[in-house]
Amino acid sequence: MSKYPEYNHAKSHAWFQRALKVIPSGIYGHLGPAEGLFLPLEKWPLISAKAQGAYFWDMDGNKYLDLMCAYGPNILGYGDPDVDRAAMEQLMVGNCTTAPSYKMVECAELLTDTVAMADWAFFMKNGTDATTFSVMCARAATGRKKTMFLRGYYHGNDPWAMKADYPGILPEEVANNIVVPWFDLPAMERAYTENGEDVAALIAQPYDHGNFADNRCASREFWSQVREFCTKRGIVLIIDDVRTGFRLDLAGSDHYYGFSADLICFCKALANGYNMSAVCGIEALRPAASALSFTGSYWMSAEPFAACIACLNKLKAIGAPALFRKTGEALTRGFQKAAKENGFDLVVSGEPALFYLRIANDDSLMLHQEWVAECVSRGLFLTSHHNHFVNAAITGSDIALAIDIAGDAFSVVAKRHPELG
Repeated sequence: MSKYPEYNHAKSHAWFQRALKVIPSGIYGHLGPAEGLFLPLEKWPLISAKAQGAYFWDMDGNKYLDLMCAYGPNILGYGDPDVDRAAMEQLMVGNCTTAPSYKMVECAELLTDTVAMADWAFFMKNGTDATTFSVMCARAATGRKKTMFLRGYYHGNDPWAMKADYPGILPEEVANNIVVPWFDLPAMERAYTENGEDVAALIAQPYDHGNFADNRCASREFWSQVREFCTKRGIVLIIDDVRTGFRLDLAGSDHYYGFSADLICFCKALANGYNMSAVCGIEALRPAASALSFTGSYWMSAEPFAACIACLNKLKAIGAPALFRKTGEALTRGFQKAAKENGFDLVVSGEPALFYLRIANDDSLMLHQEWVAECVSRGLFLTSHHNHFVNAAITGSDIALAIDIAGDAFSVVAKRHPELG
């Protein structure tokens, strides 16, 4: 018999039905069920009520240890008192004003002091804003059209970053995209030659952390070669650190892998959930960045800048990257042990701070999705076929609880599948 009684999600699903009547898909994007990752649907909470620390609660009052961290923004813990205090103090004196707050300047100073490659910082709201700005900046600086991507890429939801067969995307919007395999320098060489030396930028995550496949970490040697490749040809090297930023290295994930990007995009972990993103760049690209017509009504609001300052200073004070590695390693070791005890082969890949999980007993990936659903319905919020996140609020007892729930879920799935032996 299961040690953890399954949660009931009646109220959450009732709220979702309300959402469907007034919002396309009810909940859209990767947070919603439309992409088919939340299966079986009855196992999942779709609407939340509150959050604190490492946990959130759904509309039925069920409590979840959250290893998705709002898909990344929750880096210190929900409702971190230091970040919220700084944000609220700023909100009381001014937020979105005609002239931007001095907090924007302080935030840019802190970022340029923190990020190794940074000579300047430019602010916006979403990760997509940051990657779009970066590609525009590269085009403006080089006078070239094309962008090189590494296979399996995701760099946001503006048309240039999508695929030609996505709804609403015109072929000409992605006509200047070049896709090459990860870790394949000869393919990059060929792509450059075949495209008439018209490549403005190479944009990439710091390592291959795509969905539906084991994540593959890069090496310093690989990035050193890519850096040389770009420098020799005048290609702007853009690192999309939206997901990984400040989890591997507070100086930037390029610094972690031993090279220096030309532009680096940050978002999720910047301000512990307050809405902002940023691009940091080198001095040579300052004129191009200054020339762009690219802004938004709320991009210079002061509250998120105050939150960002508090968040980055706290990440430094606690030695966040080392803490995240330690937490991630403890969790994944425990998950693998629990899997083995129940007859499963759980593969762990990627960096420990953003680990990816896959049950290797079933090539269809549905067995893995089944196990994840059993974890969620017992209070451990994972997601299927996406990397996970840890935050600074996770304690030793939280780690023990996560491993225990994972083991219980493995035992339930094992009993359901005697054919696995």
